[in-house]
Amino acid sequence: MHEPLEQYLEQFDSFRGTLEDLIEGTVDFSQLRAQAAELLTDADVLTSVRYLAGPPISADDLKELAGDVSLAPTRIKADSEMAKRIVETILLGLDRVRFPWVGEDREPTDAEREIAIISTAAMIATQKVQTARRNEAKDEQEEAVAAILKQNGFTQVPTRVIQNVSHFPDPGEFCQESDFGGRKADLIVRLWDGRVLPIECKVSNSSTNSVKRLNNDAAIKAETWLSVFGTATVVPAAVLSGVFKIHNLESAQLRGLTLFWAHRLDAMINFIETTRP
Repeated sequence: MHEPLEQYLEQFDSFRGTLEDLIEGTVDFSQLRAQAAELLTDADVLTSVRYLAGPPISADDLKELAGDVSLAPTRIKADSEMAKRIVETILLGLDRVRFPWVGEDREPTDAEREIAIISTAAMIATQKVQTARRNEAKDEQEEAVAAILKQNGFTQVPTRVIQNVSHFPDPGEFCQESDFGGRKADLIVRLWDGRVLPIECKVSNSSTNSVKRLNNDAAIKAETWLSVFGTATVVPAAVLSGVFKIHNLESAQLRGLTLFWAHRLDAMINFIETTRP
């Protein structure tokens, strides 16, 4: 069987079971608020509850919409009022097409319950597979960057927390997945002239996603790094693959981000070579 299909079916079956238990355990959601503190400590249940909204609410958006809440299990369990607030926020955006009985204050028919479970499980499974594939592509991209750096004379050193210049790798060295001035960078490269090239690897499968991946993440990190370490010290960069809107690329560049394409890593190496004394 095709691997993405296997992943989809596995996720679908898992979340179908979670949703069946959730609906049964809360008596068709009528007790969801009362059981919030207990239920939301389970990661799969929390995901399922987020997908009750139409459109689904992301974890980051939920934290903001519910009033700067925490989704950590220990915090949810300890604060029942916060847990209820999370549920209330989701129910405000409840998908009335998938769950018509909630707004109509009645029991669902067997058909309504089954359709709601299947459609919601399908939505979650689709998103999970897409995220997994994007993460796999990102990991492959990071490894490709690391490999070409090694091929061109760089040495990989251990991951570290970099708070000031004394923590930088030496010229000709790089590290992966490190905290750089309070924000994680996928790779941190010390150029031959002493400057640092923090690199974010970004994969976008649509022009819509490009805003989130590039402008709302990598470009914001670039601004943070330039603020912390200065323009004379840092050259923030992103290695991109996939679909990006041109105006988003231009906006990121204006905010201090140098862009390279994953299929043209030779351009990145050419730039790095220009930094040799």
